[in-house]
Amino acid sequence: MRYDLCLPWYWEYDNIFVGMVERACIEEGISLWQIKPDNLLESITALYKGVTTFKTLLHRGQGDPRFDPIPRWALEHGARRINPKEISEWSEDKATMHLELIHNGLHTPYTILLAPFLEQPVVSPIDLSPLGENFVIKPSNGGGGEGVILGASSVDKILEARMEFPEQKYLIQAHVQPQIIEEAPAWFRVFYANGETYPCWWDTETHIYAPVTAEEESQYRLNRLRDVTKRIASICKLDWFSTEIAFADEFIVVDYVNDEIDTRVQSQAMDGAPDEIMESIARQLVKIARENL
Repeated sequence: MRYDLCLPWYWEYDNIFVGMVERACIEEGISLWQIKPDNLLESITALYKGVTTFKTLLHRGQGDPRFDPIPRWALEHGARRINPKEISEWSEDKATMHLELIHNGLHTPYTILLAPFLEQPVVSPIDLSPLGENFVIKPSNGGGGEGVILGASSVDKILEARMEFPEQKYLIQAHVQPQIIEEAPAWFRVFYANGETYPCWWDTETHIYAPVTAEEESQYRLNRLRDVTKRIASICKLDWFSTEIAFADEFIVVDYVNDEIDTRVQSQAMDGAPDEIMESIARQLVKIARENL
């Protein structure tokens, strides 16, 4: 038995998104193999015995090592992997992506890069003046805000922070002050999937999304959000991700690439992504599988 698309998953909040992928597969006329904890052993056994195989992998089993044999099989057998692990790991390194984005002409916050504590326990004196009164401290590989310190103002805080993830590089970034558009800060999170972009207003405190309308794109030149996101996609080579962009004097990429997307939707959680956007993303990912038949 050969499936067109394999979707390993275990996070209960992925259930709505998985349903969207399932519907998109039916629309496209392709077969879907869901691998969950309750059929994991038999599925991996069937896979490695050659009883069941697949052409494309959409892996949502990250974080549970029991699922690791599935992407390993996909790599060894030349299956199409959506967001391959090696590309994800490269693009998730904020220090690497910072340099890549600058090299490609995109705007980022003023940033000081520091080597990992384990590599360089003592750093040279740091000139904080270009960063302004308050700044942000980020580990290079933190996800979901893990290890990020907002409103820092001293060298001591930086030295302390480096020890939380001693094996990681650190970014010390100037705080970005966005413009105000219609009484809202011009702060956005843009989703990307297989060539399509989905810009959203994003409240940094409540994490609530609102899709950017066509009228807003036209009136405030917000179509640039799509251009910037597509340029990021051409750099990071991921099939789907989200990015955070603030509109200050320029469009500034604030949080570069998030590829393990939280698929919760607004109808399920207040701070979830708009349902129609996640539905469209599911269709785009299924198109990748269809193109790989």
